[in-house]
Amino acid sequence: MEQTKGSLTVVSGFSGAGKGTIMKALLKKYDSYCLSVSCTTRKPRPHEVDGKDYFFISQDEFDARIERGEFLEYARYVDHSYGTPLPWVEEKVKEGRDVLLEIEAQGAAIVKKKRPDTIMLFVVTPDAKTLVQRLTGRGTETKEVIAERLEQATREIDRISSYDMLIVNDDLDAAVERVHNAIQTLKYSPIRQADFLSDFRKDLIGEREKL
Repeated sequence: MEQTKGSLTVVSGFSGAGKGTIMKALLKKYDSYCLSVSCTTRKPRPHEVDGKDYFFISQDEFDARIERGEFLEYARYVDHSYGTPLPWVEEKVKEGRDVLLEIEAQGAAIVKKKRPDTIMLFVVTPDAKTLVQRLTGRGTETKEVIAERLEQATREIDRISSYDMLIVNDDLDAAVERVHNAIQTLKYSPIRQADFLSDFRKDLIGEREKL
């Protein structure tokens, strides 16, 4: 009987909530995690490595993969296409890796529809005031941009109910552990281990027939 498989986790959150920082810390602390690598049609930048930062492909190849249904989700930004490769994710999950995909709520809903076993986590700050402080603390955004971020967060609240768990980022180390514990618990729910249970059932029947 095969060992339990890995998982796919979508990590969404308000801009400024610290989801990217949490994921970096999680990758540094635990070996079982890996970041999803997206496909893109843009040219690689000098420091980028194909297969590590992105899979760099042509627009024709990208369109062909869309036709074959090989993207969990895809979008177009500034004249270039970006997509999450389904075969790559499935391979990593089969290997037992816990794949992390940072994506906004609308894209997360598409991923969940294609892979119902996807774990869904949403990162928030302890309160609205803290979110404003973190956005302001970046020192890179105008008041108008911050206002847009807060408006977006207000809209996203309506989507949070579709997520499995809320991660409150009040302390980085604590938030990292909350994400880790959530993934390692939710990945063992029966719906996410259907193959394991199916194999277990077959093995039980086989053992009974030997008696």
